[in-house]
Amino acid sequence: MIDHKLIRSLRQKRNMTLQDLAQQAGLSVSYLSEIELGKKQPSLETIDKLAQALNISREGLISSSSAGAGGIGAKIALIRQEKNLSLSELAEKVGISPSYLCQIESGRAMPALSTLKSIAKALDVKPENLMAAASFVGYKIKKIRCERKITQAELAEKAGVSTGLIGQIESGKVEPSIKTLEKIAAALSLSPCFFVSEDEELSSILKPMNPKVRELLNDPKVRSALELLADCSAEEFSFILKFIQLYKEHRES
Repeated sequence: MIDHKLIRSLRQKRNMTLQDLAQQAGLSVSYLSEIELGKKQPSLETIDKLAQALNISREGLISSSSAGAGGIGAKIALIRQEKNLSLSELAEKVGISPSYLCQIESGRAMPALSTLKSIAKALDVKPENLMAAASFVGYKIKKIRCERKITQAELAEKAGVSTGLIGQIESGKVEPSIKTLEKIAAALSLSPCFFVSEDEELSSILKPMNPKVRELLNDPKVRSALELLADCSAEEFSFILKFIQLYKEHRES
């Protein structure tokens, strides 16, 4: 979330010792040392204190390469606070629950692109501003990989590419070729179209559906669940259906 190397670099450029910065930020020297070493992730309040002490914007301390949930979540939280919006107020504007927004901001959940765009719209910023240098393709790949608890190395091995390439794609430094995208999609048991299609294209598929079903499928949580189901085997899918049926029977009894 926070670029701990940047904190040390800025402190040294300002000829400040650990003690100097700790005193100005109102932190203990040991805690600041752990932050600079990357052993501790500071709270948003602490980031604010460090930014003021270093005379830099809060956003400037967020790693520009953080394309994952932590980096995006931190940016959302910072912008929300700057606009004096509470979690509940932003969640209501976006149309999601405050608990889900809290998970996004804390880095425990990566929102679907449609949700990310809604958050950006509610905050009056562009989605790219939340994602830093990350491309939509890289974001989608990382989202699916993290949800399935697959490491970059594991995905790279299944796709027959290097781990470094996966990392560069996910961080937005490299746009994958069609051939590479096909390999990654196959490794994730998905169609390559999933990574390049925009949400507007999905809307044209949903348009003829029953309004209630369409509303359900547009729910970010439902779509996240469907993304997870895409990689299930026939046996796993059958088990899930049986579990749902048992749950419904238990609830109705």
